[in-house]
Amino acid sequence: MTVQERKAELRRHAAGLPQVEAGALFERFLALPQVKEADVVMVFYGTGREPDTVPLIRALLERGKRVALPVVLPHRGMEARQVLDIDQLVPNRFGIPEPDSSCPLIGKDEIAVILVPHLMVDREGYRLGWGGGYYDRWLTDFPGLTVCVCRPGRLVEHMPREEFDVPVKLVLIEE
Repeated sequence: MTVQERKAELRRHAAGLPQVEAGALFERFLALPQVKEADVVMVFYGTGREPDTVPLIRALLERGKRVALPVVLPHRGMEARQVLDIDQLVPNRFGIPEPDSSCPLIGKDEIAVILVPHLMVDREGYRLGWGGGYYDRWLTDFPGLTVCVCRPGRLVEHMPREEFDVPVKLVLIEE
């Protein structure tokens, strides 16, 4: 079985997993020293079976953090924009809420911590996304901390990998 076939099989399996509340994992994320010390934290907007990140975004804003969310660009590119409120989000071409064009750009070098989305992840930080490679491209030269919060049933022993896959530096699990 090729890496692509194995990833497709894992995506089908992940699609059948229930959406699980990630509140306890988000509390652990907020308690990380790197998050406490960070000026800017980037978070994804959870959709589908991903955890609802709106409470996390609000918690970060309440703590005085500058919060960035990704914006999808043409040619599978991505940028980060700062949000002050959830009302600044508009659906992109995939239907995923992202900051509107009035939100200021945030440079990669300004971001201390990124919460990275995944369908499944292994203990080494290799994750399975939807297959677009947006985060892998964006994270290749990101110097800060990258984190996945892994809910039950989404941790695998070994994620199939390709040369362009970029692991996150920390996987928070419910153990």
